[in-house]
Amino acid sequence: MKVRSLGALLLTGALVLLPATAAQADTIRAQQWALDALDAERAWATTKGRGITVAVLDTGVDGTHPDLEDNVLKGKDMIGFGARQGDKAWARHGTNMAGIIAGHGHGPGRADGVLGIAPEAKILPVRVILEDGDKSRTKARNTRGTALADGIRWAADHGADVINMSLGDDSESAHADAREDAAVQYALSKGAVVVASAGNGGEKGDHISYPAAYPGVIAVTAVDRYGARASFSTRRWYATVSAPGDDIVMAGPDREYYKGWGTSAAAAFASGAVALVRAAHPDLGPAQIKRLLEDTAEDSPSGGRDDSFGYGFIDPVAAIAKGTEIKPAAAPAYPKKYFGQGPSKQEPGSSTSSWLGLAAGALGAGLLVVATVLWRTRRRT
Repeated sequence: MKVRSLGALLLTGALVLLPATAAQADTIRAQQWALDALDAERAWATTKGRGITVAVLDTGVDGTHPDLEDNVLKGKDMIGFGARQGDKAWARHGTNMAGIIAGHGHGPGRADGVLGIAPEAKILPVRVILEDGDKSRTKARNTRGTALADGIRWAADHGADVINMSLGDDSESAHADAREDAAVQYALSKGAVVVASAGNGGEKGDHISYPAAYPGVIAVTAVDRYGARASFSTRRWYATVSAPGDDIVMAGPDREYYKGWGTSAAAAFASGAVALVRAAHPDLGPAQIKRLLEDTAEDSPSGGRDDSFGYGFIDPVAAIAKGTEIKPAAAPAYPKKYFGQGPSKQEPGSSTSSWLGLAAGALGAGLLVVATVLWRTRRRT
């Protein structure tokens, strides 16, 4: 069965589901190659993210999912309309991302289901976009809105240590939004580390994606299980690090498990890794953690950095270890300039872009393409 392609801004295809198949209890875990790639077991010898709150700015999160129960805090809906909890077009993408970050599994010994990179971190859900299939998308498309900017500020004011934005816009007609930029700078000044997906435009012109391109954001590109750049992953000057983003197992609010791809997943893995680093070194500021991830990344490109991988593949174990050498410092204000070449050196035919807040109500450049349902989980009592 072919998965329809997804646009940079609008989701043009529905989720593709194959019949659920029987599976052994460890089937899901056996397919979570990303945890091995990130050397999660070694990182967990130090911390599993306890005490850290990761805000997931997305389509909502199903806090009743057995893999997330007790890890999801009371959040905020910045939209106020559209699908509601229990509807089919609600919280799919957000729940996918939350599971990657802080899933703890379920069942006896929590041996079943999805395990996140920071399974003891808390998720703070902030709904800032609508799912594909939401009947209110037409309404949202005609509304400029400030959902993303407001959501960033709300998260920063309500205890977020990390802000994950597996979303963006890399359409040719979009532009940077001063309100979003200011909100990012506000969050950084409050001590929140801000992470975003670099974009899924690698095969469509590598157009610039915001919020990934705002100064101070940890922008994450995607690699496959072999460490190669995922073909869809956007190549741009703002790339900070890379993380797993292909053939990723995810938990859905319908209690199904899926496989999918996208820089959305890569950003979620990076946010979980940041949660581990923050748990180990709570006094380090956002700029210090960003630099720490850059300095400790493995498989660094020739010259130290490139637009495909940033500084290399994120290495939470190395970052946690090196963090002991860093003295906490006052958080610097990020200058209003770009890192690397910047847009003045952009490729012919590309353009700057922005996240449209409510305007599109889609998953945007960080969009995760869901390919296959793996199996349906049944809660055990």
